[in-house]
Amino acid sequence: MRSQRNRRIAIPNAARTDRERPFPWFHRLRPSLRLLLLVGSLSYSGAASAQDAAQYFRQNCASCHTIGGGRLTGPDLKNVADRRDRQWLTRFILDPSAVLQSGDPYAAKLQEEARGVVMPKPPGITRELAERLLDLIAAESKLERSQFAGSLFSDKPFTAADVAEGKRLFLGTSRLASGGTSCISCHAVRGIGALGGGRLGPDLTRVYERLQGKKNLSAWLSAPATATMQATFQSRPLGPEEIHALVAFFEDSAKHSGEEDMSGPLAFLLLGIGGAALGLVGMDAIWRSRFHGVRRFLTGHETR
Repeated sequence: MRSQRNRRIAIPNAARTDRERPFPWFHRLRPSLRLLLLVGSLSYSGAASAQDAAQYFRQNCASCHTIGGGRLTGPDLKNVADRRDRQWLTRFILDPSAVLQSGDPYAAKLQEEARGVVMPKPPGITRELAERLLDLIAAESKLERSQFAGSLFSDKPFTAADVAEGKRLFLGTSRLASGGTSCISCHAVRGIGALGGGRLGPDLTRVYERLQGKKNLSAWLSAPATATMQATFQSRPLGPEEIHALVAFFEDSAKHSGEEDMSGPLAFLLLGIGGAALGLVGMDAIWRSRFHGVRRFLTGHETR
């Protein structure tokens, strides 16, 4: 009996029959299961890549481009592969400025159509991501209406109430519904006060003109593409009514901007100089009333 058991144990796994293996049905299905797992993982990887590309496009491209929704600051990207080959498109996405500086005539045409605006290098872009973005654009171009066809903003005319509400939102006297930071924290507009606002971001007095009107500015405010703005508004986006009011305020600011006003920077400079002078006077007063007794014992002389 023992010798028979030993012989049985010595049989290699490959030579065992289905009866001698535990769960024989599992071993018969194992190749099929492996194939299913491989197909499933590839499908998940492809879906995740498409989702990543869509999210990236929404956060970094949708403020200047649509897919089938018409031109914004940049061109409509629907069927863009019919205009230029994939190699050129990949090279342009990776470094737009380098293609423009190389003297490429099509890149120069794009800059002219954008009224001199040069597309910035997309943050964190890689060749693989650029390829996925082109795949996304190709797939969305085939749809009757792409998810990136552009938001439908209000076309109602601006009123004085819209301008006033936009100014309050800019100054922070009216809070943004999502709890975002007020514009004045980082930006300035002429005529809003002695100091004019923040200096971290650009002056927005003529942003309505720079971005070529209501549609483009509204699209940019709905999905700001800069790293600083994304960190602030990605989880706390502006609402449609807030965008409408802010655009009304920016249009009014551009309309009444007139000559460049240096009162804000000048006031800031004078305030800084005055503050420094007051600080020096205060330090001098404190220093004059310091304790003199220790020095008298060290030097043997009276101090006055």
